Formats: sequence, structure tokens, C-alpha cells
Amino acid sequence: MPTDPPEPTAAPSHRVIVVGIGADGWAGLGEAARQVVMAAPLVIGGHRHQGLLPDLPGQDRRRWPTPLLPNLAALLAEYRDRQIVVLASGDPMRSGIGTALIERLGPDQVRVIPAISSVALAGARMGWSAESTDVVTVVGRNPHSVLARLGPERRLIVLSSDQHTPALVAALLVGAGYGSSRMTVLGELGGPDESAESATAAAWTSDSPRLNLICLELQPDHGTPLLAGIPGLPDTAFENDGQLTKRDVRASALSRLGPVPGQLLWDVGAGAGSVAIEWARTDPRCSAIALEQDPERAARITRNAQSLGVPGVRVITGPAPAVLAGLPTPQAVFVGGGATASGVIDKCWGALAPGGRLVVHGVTLETDAVLADRYRSLGGELVRLSVERAAPIGSFTGWTPARAVTQWSITKVPTAGHPAEGGTS
Repeated sequence: MPTDPPEPTAAPSHRVIVVGIGADGWAGLGEAARQVVMAAPLVIGGHRHQGLLPDLPGQDRRRWPTPLLPNLAALLAEYRDRQIVVLASGDPMRSGIGTALIERLGPDQVRVIPAISSVALAGARMGWSAESTDVVTVVGRNPHSVLARLGPERRLIVLSSDQHTPALVAALLVGAGYGSSRMTVLGELGGPDESAESATAAAWTSDSPRLNLICLELQPDHGTPLLAGIPGLPDTAFENDGQLTKRDVRASALSRLGPVPGQLLWDVGAGAGSVAIEWARTDPRCSAIALEQDPERAARITRNAQSLGVPGVRVITGPAPAVLAGLPTPQAVFVGGGATASGVIDKCWGALAPGGRLVVHGVTLETDAVLADRYRSLGGELVRLSVERAAPIGSFTGWTPARAVTQWSITKVPTAGHPAEGGTS
């Protein structure tokens, strides 16, 4: 039988213990997790999680404070010599509270006891190996992020936000030309009310349980263009008014910008936002800020980012360099427009982190002069990019040149006191 929580005799080695709990509740917890919960003076969790525990006399149970992390210091002070147990769904380290607490308190202050994750259960139900499956979370996030993972025959497990998410995802797939994709929605995984419903995205009409995961077997409709995950999307993938860094020179710019997971790009004079969007598409941990002074173009960037699966691209409207003030330090900067404006290149170069990469494009003689001056004073690489495409000339075919682009690229050399900044894994 459970006993009252014991009085503490010494400060605990971990201030917070995060216990993962599945839909099978107390019965699914291992002995170590049970002992931790039984001994805890305070258990924090949602109503559903707390309802899965047996009554433990003398134990203080509280719902999540809102917001949790800012209120955490007061709880730690109140229970400064005793451990706090936090309940979480499944694996707390998969886009969960365990990750947030460790980032806030450090790994020496937080112990995590995971349960089997809903992703592992979904893979087992579907017969999908972890190696053949990608995972996307839309819990508390924009579901458009699913669109960055589209591709024929790909398998996705989508961590759902609520009962409305499957219908939203189905509509997004249909809109992106993937209505033929097979959706299987698994509800209440591991619990007594576990369920499964399947249909194509185009035919999806089912009601879904509040707790669900979406398993997608992606299949494009006939005629849907395939969009690669590497830089160099076709120009037609972007809504634009002509202010667009074209495909070939965009791929060249991104190869020099060198996207690294966990790093931030500024796209200055972003136009249609193509460089920021392609940077963000290389990895979910790559972030980007698109800066555009024209409000209509800024709104267009937001639409492009949504439709191409990177709704997290931040769009700021205003003129450079004034709009750059106060932004987080970038590890890469692309200047696709406005390089001749006073202070733009200097501000970007000054803001760039050690080891960061700056790429500037120009198509006018005035910009060429500015870039040649920076090349002489700072070094780097100055190249001229020219692309010609075959086009009809009467009954024959000839080469039609596009406007040449001058590209200046440079890496900010780290110094002894300022080493290069890395990304995150």
C-alpha cells in the first residue's frame, strides 16, 4: 500500500524529477518511477495525468502553473530541500517538458524517467522502423511545418496538438497536392480506449480523439511537382513579383552561407524570402529572419514560408539598417537587396558572429563598386555569376542570358577571444 511521503533528511541530488507516464497510467510505470512518485512531497501535472495516479495521503498535487518556467523559481524555493515530481506524457525529452526544464535548470538538477513514447508505440502499431520514419511535432505549433517534409513514399509520424489537428493536416496535404497520401490516426495509444482510423487525406472525414498521433504515408497526386530538401527550389515554388533571388544564384549563395543546425540567418532585402526559406528548410533547427521594407512583399514572404513548411521564419518589415537594431546575433547574413544603402553592409558585418558568413548580391554598377571596395578592404571571394538558358530563335534554339549577378562572400575569422559559434544537435 502507498505510504505517506517521508520527511527529507538532506537536500536531494536532483531538485526536479520528471516522470513520463503513458495512457496505461500507474499500471504502466516501472518500480523506480512508482517509488519516486510515492515519495514526492509535491507532484505537478495536468488533470489527466494526476487522474492516473492513486491517492497518496499527505502529498501536495498541483496543476501546471501558468506560465510554468517563470513560476518554477517560487516552487523550488518553497520546496528547497525536497524533490518535486513533474508528470509528462511518454518520453519527456521528445519536444517535452523535460527538455525545457533541463535547459532552464541544468542536467545536474533534473532527472528524467521516461515511459515508452507515443512515437515508439505508433511505429510498433504501423510496423515502421525508426530508421524509415521522420517525426514532426505540431503540439502548440503551426501545422504547416508538415509541408517541409513532403516527398513520395516518405513516412511521417506527426505529434498532434488536439482532435482538430488531423483534419487540418489533411487539408494542408490536399492543398499541397498530396491528397493521395494515406493517413492513419491512432488515438489513446497504449490505453484501454486505443483506436485507429485510416483514409486518404482527400477522403478524410473522421472525428478524432483528443489524444492522437497521425501516421502519414505520403504520396503526391498526379502532376504534383517534387520539391527537394536541398537548396535550389524552382522559382515557381515562390509567390513573387519578380523580386526573387533566382534558382541558380540562390543555390550558389546558400552553399556559401552554409546552413548549420541551430544557427540563425538574416535575409536582408528579402524580396520573396527565398533565401531565408531555403535556409530554414535544410533542417528544422535552422532559423531565419527575413527583413523587407515593402509591406506587400513582407506579407508574401509569410505566405511563402507557410506553404513551403517553415512557418517559423520571422518576417520584419522596415528599412535596413535601422530595422537590424536589437536583433539576435546571426551566424549568416545574406544581403539580396539594398547593399548600396548607407551602413547596410557595415551593420551586417559588425553584427555577424565570429565564424559567420556574409554573402552579398548585386546587379548594378553602383553595387558592383561597393562590393569591389569591400573586397579590397576585407578580402573574401568576389565572383560574377552568369546563367544562360536555351530558348527558341525562330525555328532554331539559342542561348538567352539572364542578368549577371555579382556575388561577394566572406567568412568572419574567429579570434582567440571570440571563437566561432557552432550550432545545436
